[in-house]
Amino acid sequence: MKGTEELKMTKSFALIGFALAAITGCSVAVRDADHYRDDVNKLMETKNPDVKACYDTLLKSNKELAGNVTVHFTVEHKTGVFKDIKTDGPAELGTCVSNALNGLVLTPPDDGHSGDATFTYAFTVGAPAGA
Repeated sequence: MKGTEELKMTKSFALIGFALAAITGCSVAVRDADHYRDDVNKLMETKNPDVKACYDTLLKSNKELAGNVTVHFTVEHKTGVFKDIKTDGPAELGTCVSNALNGLVLTPPDDGHSGDATFTYAFTVGAPAGA
């Protein structure tokens, strides 16, 4: 029987230059730290199926592939673009994560601050079904 694979994510988020500002007539947002983190997390979750599909493909050639990948990136405050994406962990898994996150844009962008983010994906191969 086929085993189950699991993908978990933990997160931390730090704001750079946090500032509140009144914005009128612009297509930007000013979020507090909690809303900023939550919005980035929701956007990243849209890429979980892509990360999982990449992992499943890698498992076909390496059935024991597992490990943690920590990804660090900045969300640019005026554009919302995810930039400076770097990963730590197994290289193949880091490629899955960075490829999935490349091109993400937080919409609307946040004019109040940029955000540095650190998320960790845990890739584990589960026990065979029925075991």
